[in-house]
Amino acid sequence: MPAEIGTKVVTTRFGNENAKTLAGYEATGGYGTLRKALAMRPEDITAEVKASNLRGRGGAGFATGVKWGFVPKDAKAVHLVCNADESEPGTCKDRELIYWDPHLLIEGMICSAHALRAVHNYIYIRGEMMREYAVLQRAVDEAYQRGYLGKNILGTGIECHLTVHRGAGAYICGEETALLNSLEGERGQPRLKPPFPAVKGAFGNPTIVNNVETLMNVPAILDKGGAWFNDLGMGRSGGTRMLCVSGHVKKPGVFELPMGITFTQIIHDVCGGVPDGRKVKAVIPGGVSMPPLDADELDVPCEFDALQTDERIKPVMVRPGQQFDLGGGRPLRTMAGSGGIVVLDDTTDIPRAVWRIMKFFAHESCGQCTPCREGTGWLEKVSRRVAEGRGKPDDVDLLASIAHGIAGNTICALGDAAAWPMLGFLTKYRADFEAKIAGAKRGAA
Repeated sequence: MPAEIGTKVVTTRFGNENAKTLAGYEATGGYGTLRKALAMRPEDITAEVKASNLRGRGGAGFATGVKWGFVPKDAKAVHLVCNADESEPGTCKDRELIYWDPHLLIEGMICSAHALRAVHNYIYIRGEMMREYAVLQRAVDEAYQRGYLGKNILGTGIECHLTVHRGAGAYICGEETALLNSLEGERGQPRLKPPFPAVKGAFGNPTIVNNVETLMNVPAILDKGGAWFNDLGMGRSGGTRMLCVSGHVKKPGVFELPMGITFTQIIHDVCGGVPDGRKVKAVIPGGVSMPPLDADELDVPCEFDALQTDERIKPVMVRPGQQFDLGGGRPLRTMAGSGGIVVLDDTTDIPRAVWRIMKFFAHESCGQCTPCREGTGWLEKVSRRVAEGRGKPDDVDLLASIAHGIAGNTICALGDAAAWPMLGFLTKYRADFEAKIAGAKRGAA
């Protein structure tokens, strides 16, 4: 049956300082599933993950087992890379998972690496996560000493190595191909696709890149079965979700919650509501790269497909008749993204909030492709002008035009990450932008 609030899969050891050590992890059943996994055929592990409907928790929500299946059957060398370069504004779940339960990540990676027949594997962790890096590296060292990592794991003859690699704080390196370039010692810029990493990734070999939370779910799936995990979720999404709630709520934090929980429930039942009796004006549902939900759209589940297809969510339009399309005839609504929920109350200066988001993306653009390099800087410049009360009458249409010019025209999704929230906010809060511009005009007069 679907998970209830309080169901824990990846946060069972949160708050247990001893669980960060190998002895403490083993005392709570840790590495028990690994022995079971090493006795399974790799293809059977993949089949179980497919049956679980585990979807990537890094943002796109792609089916994990299907992704693993893209690795060529005749590949001589395969790599598994954990993307721990968490840097989406509003998102802070992976660092908590790593800090409280590093051995669960390691166990999940070994099980997954066995499924992929991957020998040399990597965790790419954001450089600023010094606390988490220290905990994780210590756990990796312990795993090697106990024989969970190395040339002959637990006497099975299976070889698995794990290297922790620190990034240098670039948001773009959260994009999987930019991450792989950085891992190889190259400039952290996205690659043109195809070929996709599953065919040609790290060091020219087939590579699977999965998020921290994704990999940490694998031991539970193998222990209790894919069907059990699938039943915890809803629709095509199995399991629970880690959600980070910040902004205007009484009790912000990081929570493991059911897939079917609505944003209304998250705000009021989990986070205690909005302070000072204020009302919700907007909710960013999955990190600042996602278009916002307005106050009338909060009874939708936080599950991946619900946010894209629920008919209660209006298509993003800049003006009547001008609809922004993601491709394939599907209008852009929004996405669950990385699970970073930001609540904005009715005191929020929307144009200023949008300018702050655009400033981030302009700063983090790697500059490789023109639409993103020039477009994000242009969005930041114009949105700042509006936010500071110096807007011009045609600035709303100008911002929409710039965003349309970026979306779908860049090598990676960073351009879309700037364009989508801009178009979303312009659609649902156009009046806020026009009021700012009207005030600027009156001031000038």
